[in-house]
Amino acid sequence: MSLNIKPLADRVLVEPVEAETKTASGIIIPDNAKEKPQKGKVVAVGNGTKDEPMTVKSGDTVLYGKYAGTELKLEGKDYLIMRESDILAIV
Repeated sequence: MSLNIKPLADRVLVEPVEAETKTASGIIIPDNAKEKPQKGKVVAVGNGTKDEPMTVKSGDTVLYGKYAGTELKLEGKDYLIMRESDILAIV
């Protein structure tokens, strides 16, 4: 995947995973009732700041807060751009 975007400083570009469409018991969840995903794959990272080097890298799967980041659409796909501090864990 070759996106023409480079996050600045301590920002990270994340592609959220698809929201669950079915429960464990097989009930189909309608679009308006789906939870926002809180897991995604890092697509691009900035260079970090002088005091804080980046700890995540492209390809990492991360967990982030429910309302973290800013949503944007690039080349027909949905992405989130957020500060590295908004990332809770690397999975």
